Amino acid sequence: MIYIWATATDTGLVRDHNEDSVAPRDMGIETAPFVVGVADGMGGHAGGEIASEIALAAAIDADGDVVARVEVANLAVVEAAAADPSLRGMGTTLTIGRFADDGVEIAHVGDSRAYLLRGRNLEQITTDHSLIAEMVARGEITVEESAVHPYRSVITRAIGLQLEVEVDREHRSLEVGDRVLFCTDGLTGMVDADSIRDILLADSHPTQSVWALVEAANAAGGIDNISVVVVGVGSD
Repeated sequence: MIYIWATATDTGLVRDHNEDSVAPRDMGIETAPFVVGVADGMGGHAGGEIASEIALAAAIDADGDVVARVEVANLAVVEAAAADPSLRGMGTTLTIGRFADDGVEIAHVGDSRAYLLRGRNLEQITTDHSLIAEMVARGEITVEESAVHPYRSVITRAIGLQLEVEVDREHRSLEVGDRVLFCTDGLTGMVDADSIRDILLADSHPTQSVWALVEAANAAGGIDNISVVVVGVGSD
């Protein structure tokens, strides 16, 4: 298999700076193994931007499986915050995917998501670590209500806040024609899953897809930073 990937990140229409990070940058063609990811930072001043950059760079550069990479990223953010009092309390979501010959292994903390598009079916691979996701799971609110709930931005896990972090891991086998999407909530908070699927189906190249997704989020209001990675699966 060969993998054709593209990334995009945008400040959106409301925020004055971008606290998201995405890796790698731009576009490329790869054979396995390689790692991609997105991160959505949080924290006062420049803390969120720094946290997402540190976490994603550490995860990409680390050795080991995806969980080990996320654990390295967590420690890197904790150490950076400890070294600079102005950065204390910074944190970030982190969702990464390691593509191999047998598919993709995904690890995540927070509410940045990974999806698999196969045919016309878009599967959300990850489960949000968020207050509203827990409320939906308990039947306290509906999915539709969660989209406008005042606590929809409250996450229950984050990178960089504690020395140890609980990491979720998923694996999916891949087929030629599949697409794997990684994104921050600046996309999913503005664009519903059916629209995301339709955009991925409409655009033949990942470069077209990532910017079409960014444009859709901005057209819906662009209230948050938006970061997207799309990886397409091709034949050798």
